[in-house]
Amino acid sequence: MDDIQNKLLPYIKLMRLDRPIGILLLLWPTLSALWIAAEGKPDLTVLIVFTLGVILMRSAGCVINDYADRKVDGLVFRTASRPLITGALQPKQALQLFAGLGITAFLLVLLLNTMTIWMSFIGLFLAATYPYMKRYTYLPQVYLGAAFGWAIPMAFAAQTNTIPTIAWLLFLANILWATAYDTFYAMADREDDLLAGVKSTAILFGDDDKIIIGVLQLSFLFVMILVGGQLELGLSYYAGICLAAGLSVYQHKITADREPAQCMHAFLNNNWVGAVLFLGIVIHYATI
Repeated sequence: MDDIQNKLLPYIKLMRLDRPIGILLLLWPTLSALWIAAEGKPDLTVLIVFTLGVILMRSAGCVINDYADRKVDGLVFRTASRPLITGALQPKQALQLFAGLGITAFLLVLLLNTMTIWMSFIGLFLAATYPYMKRYTYLPQVYLGAAFGWAIPMAFAAQTNTIPTIAWLLFLANILWATAYDTFYAMADREDDLLAGVKSTAILFGDDDKIIIGVLQLSFLFVMILVGGQLELGLSYYAGICLAAGLSVYQHKITADREPAQCMHAFLNNNWVGAVLFLGIVIHYATI
């Protein structure tokens, strides 16, 4: 049994299953979109497929990210213990795992309608290419927002076979939110990233990082208010927005000195932003 665990542990770490924050940051907006699309009563098959799909595709994204960064992760203290750096796994094994996760996710999508199946190819492309963006642009966090957010129009397509304007508003909101929270993440690695020669919004924004994050967070909340207005959502939804705003203020307070550990804490705190917004949506549809 111990031998099996020792063999599985590097794969678990490569997929970041021991650190589920990425799954949650992807799951909350996906479920929010699905609840809105279904007016609080999502199809059970669609719900299961998207929940499992989030886990599979986030895991696949981590795998291909570590494969792409296998020559620079050793230069960053926080990532120097990853399986491809320590030799616990080889690059070929990472590619095989990525392929297996992608194929499994696609098999799940085959349970859904044709529109969603075609859209899944775009999702796979975004997931596979995101890790390389930090080599060519200072805006990989924006690309991450698109990659994470693509599940939003897919959820509408799967549930309703259409992609209304509200889906694209939610997609835009997710890009704004992801850019903000992943900039906190990048701030924790800024010095190491500069040495490794990779790009990020934290490097691009420089001393204006927190101001720009604040603008992004305000823009995100504004778009979510627009969503609430168009859908005529109730008080529970706006209570969620107020809580999300309070959490955003808290994130700025704890990162006043830009200390890396606190920047990482601010990043992790965004799990609760997604959670309270989703909870507000669930309560609204459960009480109408």
